[in-house]
Amino acid sequence: MTAATRFISINGRPVKTPIVIASMAGITDAEFVLARSKHAGVAFIGGYNTDEPSRKASTAMEADGRKEFDADFDEIATEIDILDGADIIIGLNLRGATPEGFVAAAKRFGPSVVYEIDAHCRQQPMIDAGCGEYLLHNPEKLCAIVSALAAEGVTVSVKTRAGVVDDRELAKMLWKAGASIIHVDLMDTGHTKIRQIRNSCPLIIIANNGVNSPDKMMDYFAHGADLVSVARSASVSVLQTLDRYIRAVAEEIGWYNAPKQLCRGGDMRSLTFCCMPVKQCPLLPSLESLGMSREEYLALKKEATIETPLSQGSHTCFGSLAFCCKSSTPCMFRDMTLKSIDLPMNEYMALKRTLSEKIVKKIFENV
Repeated sequence: MTAATRFISINGRPVKTPIVIASMAGITDAEFVLARSKHAGVAFIGGYNTDEPSRKASTAMEADGRKEFDADFDEIATEIDILDGADIIIGLNLRGATPEGFVAAAKRFGPSVVYEIDAHCRQQPMIDAGCGEYLLHNPEKLCAIVSALAAEGVTVSVKTRAGVVDDRELAKMLWKAGASIIHVDLMDTGHTKIRQIRNSCPLIIIANNGVNSPDKMMDYFAHGADLVSVARSASVSVLQTLDRYIRAVAEEIGWYNAPKQLCRGGDMRSLTFCCMPVKQCPLLPSLESLGMSREEYLALKKEATIETPLSQGSHTCFGSLAFCCKSSTPCMFRDMTLKSIDLPMNEYMALKRTLSEKIVKKIFENV
């Protein structure tokens, strides 16, 4: 598998590993990232302040004993330059109350970095300044910032905290406003929120909080996350463990963040594993909720697999590998077909991933 197909791409670049270093004010700078860049694919430095309200709030928070960055744009530019050449995609976690400060940053630093709007900080001075979590409760202001940044031709991420507002509706609004990424802190919730967001929009999802073991990482991936981020646990040893594990999964399984099957709680990507809609199972209500008829579902799968190995399998249950299940589910007929056409299981799963991407694209193209 190539770097471009093993995981995903962000800001026009393949991510070498879906492990993200999350921003921590006063901590996550270029030096911090460089020491860990071997085992991370993306890093958000900051948070940095973009306007007077956020700077005043940061000063008040620092007076209360919190670590903060007091960096102007020249100093941020130096941080970006230090990371130039490192094999890692860089994002700036930015705080601000209005679009102007964010747009000024985009004009200064250009499209080479990802711009992450901090709608996450719940410190009272920041909320009182109209920044951080304040933006979650005032989504029209948050979306105005997203749209202003997107208009500058840059990649936009939004750092949120799950469970504060309706995460599904928020994700839809951010997507339609022009965001490409939603970075979700699951501190007070869990993987259920990931699945809800995955089923609401086609944004790239970064799952955050408590990712310090392969089991936790894979739990997030199985429920819809594209990447996972690490903050306080971002030691070199933890990142190395996560990175090595997911690289091995990607090579062995063929789809690093394959969802659970729909009948076992999988998100909409798992439609790629579903059989024909001929019996009462979770497929039928799922299709209904998507506004997709049985006939449309069948036609979509057949059309999306024409002239691919997934169109084969006349001896499988439904006459095509397009309707066959996940590799973790035992199936004699699927395995016999794969053997007869000389298709390794990991390549089968990679093709199922491609099919899922076509299904998801179709679902959201008219939303």
